[in-house]
Amino acid sequence: MTRPTLEIRPVDAALWPDLEAFFEARGGPHFCWCMAWRPKPAEVRDLRGAARKAALKDALAGQVRRGEPVGVLGYANGLPVAWCSIAPKAGYRRLGGPPETEVEGGAIWAIACFFIRRDRRGQGLMTAMLAGAVAEARRRGAAAIEAYPVDRDAPSYRFMGFVDVFRRAGFHETGRAGHRRHVMRLELAAPDT
Repeated sequence: MTRPTLEIRPVDAALWPDLEAFFEARGGPHFCWCMAWRPKPAEVRDLRGAARKAALKDALAGQVRRGEPVGVLGYANGLPVAWCSIAPKAGYRRLGGPPETEVEGGAIWAIACFFIRRDRRGQGLMTAMLAGAVAEARRRGAAAIEAYPVDRDAPSYRFMGFVDVFRRAGFHETGRAGHRRHVMRLELAAPDT
């Protein structure tokens, strides 16, 4: 089977409508707005239903408006079909692994989740999204990338990716975050100057 070609784009203000449509589509990740690992204001934590959705959506949209990285979208035939949350580690709550957010050469970025449209799963898109996320972090000057994937038979945290996919992409294990999540890191070479 040939893998579909994906165009990976970093989410910016111009792409916000695509991200919004992707999250709100039937079967999309509208239940979390990719805020599970991002810090939330105290007033948002206690909200429920539509009020919580609006607050989380506003928080993520605010990051995009300020030019803060939030992730990348994968497009097939001009339509968004996949998402990967990647941003500087300092912009997330504690994900696991060592607490540092900087290493020699710059910031550590973190990958917190993937979401592939249901009708596109099983086609290798996580691998393509990971490659696109790494390329975006490298382009923006990241010194290293951390991820927190699980084994394929794990009953939870599967949205964080799978260990074998990260291993094939050059990540190495540095520890554990809880019982299921592996802490994996990819050191990025300094860009040629």
